[in-house]
Amino acid sequence: MRGLSPIDSVSSILEGLTRRLGLESKLLESRLRRDWVSIVGEPIASNTWPDQIRYKKLYLLVHNSVWLHQLTFLKPTLIQKLNQVAGADVVTDIVLRIGELPEAEPAPLSPGALPAAVSPASDELLAEISTHVTGIQDPDLRNHLAQLMAQSLAHQRDPKAG
Repeated sequence: MRGLSPIDSVSSILEGLTRRLGLESKLLESRLRRDWVSIVGEPIASNTWPDQIRYKKLYLLVHNSVWLHQLTFLKPTLIQKLNQVAGADVVTDIVLRIGELPEAEPAPLSPGALPAAVSPASDELLAEISTHVTGIQDPDLRNHLAQLMAQSLAHQRDPKAG
């Protein structure tokens, strides 16, 4: 094994570590779940969910038998897209199973998601912030952005704030 040089990037070190620990498929599973809509497109993503990867097989949950049948014809294309996203041949087959898909709708903002400095937030403020952050699928990112927006809007409305 070669030693680390001062110009090794963090990403190359992490890639080597994940490969040695056998975590490549778990990281790909996480990335697939996070970016599923952008990888396969809205029609397929709304009727499927990547469950797990085992022995280079992606186990895909499908909404119903009609979609299962349709996806059998799209397997080669999906495998190609998935390996392109992974940057390597991580998936060699897709196993389709009918199952319950998780909820993908973003949770609405609640006053508890906003910082204490802004609470109690007016319904008007919550509605304004909600219109801007509903497209963000990651709940943590959505809440952080909502907090920043609430602080900014509260600061604009409070001229004494420094």
